[in-house]
Amino acid sequence: MNEARAWVRLPSGRRLDLLAPTPFDWTDEDLATGLSRTFRWGGHSIWPGAPLSVAQHCLSVLALRLRARPAPGPAEALRELLHDAEEGLTNFDCISPLKPFLGPGFLALQERLWSVIAQRYALPPWDPAQRKLHKKLDVAMAAAEAVHVAGWSSAEVRDTLGIRAAVMETDPLVEGYGGTPWQPWPPEQAAARFLAALRRWQEPLAAPPAATTTPA
Repeated sequence: MNEARAWVRLPSGRRLDLLAPTPFDWTDEDLATGLSRTFRWGGHSIWPGAPLSVAQHCLSVLALRLRARPAPGPAEALRELLHDAEEGLTNFDCISPLKPFLGPGFLALQERLWSVIAQRYALPPWDPAQRKLHKKLDVAMAAAEAVHVAGWSSAEVRDTLGIRAAVMETDPLVEGYGGTPWQPWPPEQAAARFLAALRRWQEPLAAPPAATTTPA
């Protein structure tokens, strides 16, 4: 019998060991593809075609964060874009009712993956104020998705999901990308847009510091 394995083969051909991951086990394209093929709300959607991808969700939360104050720096914006990145490496966005049954092993796996993602992209740790703001925006986006994508009513969002955030009507992605508000994007489109945003926010972090001159 072959020894049990815990690695997966990614589209690039690289192998990701889920029990001992390193920051070099995937390409940016692997991550974008994985997030575009990992679906929110258990893949359920009132829209025909593709369900809502985690890639599109991450871009939505980033769009909300870019409009909030204080304005994020490039590293904070990149961290916002990547806040669910581990789900793209496991191709699994666990729905809330299932989480209590998965146990501490799954939580440890998620934390392990997040740790190497933070290393790979040089993400700063969350401070309490930043985490609070992120959570507020992430929950607000979940409330909107529940109604506009998954078909919940506003009352169900409040009474069943326990979300007190008001359900926003304006899709935060329409201003930048156009299209029909709240419509899930096809995976190929979601991957391309996520990858473009990833490169955009990596670029200022990779640039060398501006040279300074010493007065004569």
